[in-house]
Amino acid sequence: MVTVINSAKRMLTILNYNENKVKEGVAKCILENSFGRPVEKLTFNNKVNGLEAFSQMNRRATSKAVHISINFHPEEKLTEQKLRDIANDYMDMIGFGKQPYLVYQHFDAGHPHIHVVTTNIQRDGSRIIMYNIGWNQSKKARLELEKKYGLMKAKGRTYELNPDHAKKIVYGKSETRRSISNVVTKVVQSYFFTSLPEFNAVLRQFNIIADRGAEDSRVFKHGGLQYRILDGKGNKTGVPIKAYSIVGRPTLTRLEKLYKGNERLRGPHRSRVIKCFEDSFGRSKTLTRSAFIGALQKQNIYTLFRENDEGRIYGVTFVDNETKAVFNGSDLGKPYAAKALTERLTGLSGPTTKQDFEHVVVSNGQGDKEREFGFAETMEDLAEAKAFDHTSPDAAMKRKRKKRKGKSI
Repeated sequence: MVTVINSAKRMLTILNYNENKVKEGVAKCILENSFGRPVEKLTFNNKVNGLEAFSQMNRRATSKAVHISINFHPEEKLTEQKLRDIANDYMDMIGFGKQPYLVYQHFDAGHPHIHVVTTNIQRDGSRIIMYNIGWNQSKKARLELEKKYGLMKAKGRTYELNPDHAKKIVYGKSETRRSISNVVTKVVQSYFFTSLPEFNAVLRQFNIIADRGAEDSRVFKHGGLQYRILDGKGNKTGVPIKAYSIVGRPTLTRLEKLYKGNERLRGPHRSRVIKCFEDSFGRSKTLTRSAFIGALQKQNIYTLFRENDEGRIYGVTFVDNETKAVFNGSDLGKPYAAKALTERLTGLSGPTTKQDFEHVVVSNGQGDKEREFGFAETMEDLAEAKAFDHTSPDAAMKRKRKKRKGKSI
C-alpha cells in the first residue's frame, strides 16, 4: 500500500479531475462522508457545496483542498466494500474522520487505487496541519492497515509504477494528456533520476519523451519542456503536451530541483545494480548486447545505450525498476562505464536488431548534449513547482519588476 497526499488551492480542480474520470468510464464514486445523503444520490452541486461548506469557514487559508491517492499492489484483489473500509479507516487515522470527503475508485492504471477529495478546513474554521502528515500520521496508518487487511507491504516505493504492470502508451489508443500525465506524475514521484537524460530513460519504457526542443526553438530558449508520445520505432508522434498543462506541472525547473535529493536517495541502491551487472556476465568474459540487455531485464533493470553518428557507444544508462534508482554507467565506476562495457560486449559492429534499436540513443554532434534516437531536431502535488509560461500574468509581472529594477541602478 502506497499513499500520496497533495494540497491544492482550488477544490474544483481536483473534484473535476475525478468527476471527468467518472464520465470517461474509468472511475466510480464509491463513498461519501458527511454529505447527508447516499453517494449515488449526490449531484455535482451537492459535492461542491458539501466540501465548500467547510472550506469557506476559513477565508485566510490559501490551500484548502486535499487530494489523496491510495495505491495497492497489482496482485491485490480488493472488493468495493473493502476499499470503502480501508478509506474510512485511513481517513480516521490521519485525522480527517470528521471531514467531508469523497472516495473514487479508479480503473485506469495497472494496479488497484482510490482517490480521496477532501478539505483540511474543519467545521470551526481551524486547519488540520498538513506538515509532515505523510511521514507521521499517514505512515503509521499505512502500516496498521497493511496488517489489519492483510495487504502486501510497501517496500520503499517499489510498485508505484512498474513497466511490467503499466501499459505502454499507444498514440490513437490512449487519451494523450491523461495518459502522459498519469505516467509522468508517477515517474517523478517514484524514480531517483539526476538529469533529464536519466528521466527520459525511465519515460522511454512507457513510450514517452520529455522534449526540450531544438536549441534554436522558442521552447528551448525559454527553458520550456514538452512531453511527447513515441511510436514503436522511437519516433515522436501526436501533439506535444506542455509541461505546465499536466497535473503536477513537471517543468524543467521543477525536475532540476529534484536532482540533488535524488542523488542522495539513489546512493544505497548502487550496489544492487553493480551486482546485477556482474551477474549478467556470470562466468563469461563477453556477451552480445542483446544477451546483456536480456540478462539485466530479468533482474528488472532496463538498459539504454547511447551512440554517436558513427554507431560508437559513448554512454549507457541503467534504470532499476526494482528500487527506482537510475544510474549512468560512469556513476557506478570505471568498470561499468561505456568504454569498459564496450570491451566486454561482442558483435557491436553488426546490424542493429529491433531490440537494440529501442535501446539506442544518438548524439546531436554537440558533445554530451544527448538526444533520443530519431530526435536530432528536437527533444499532483508538486506544489512548489512553477511552470515557465511567458504568457502568464505572473511572468509578465516578473518581467516588469526586472525592467524597473534595471532602470533604478
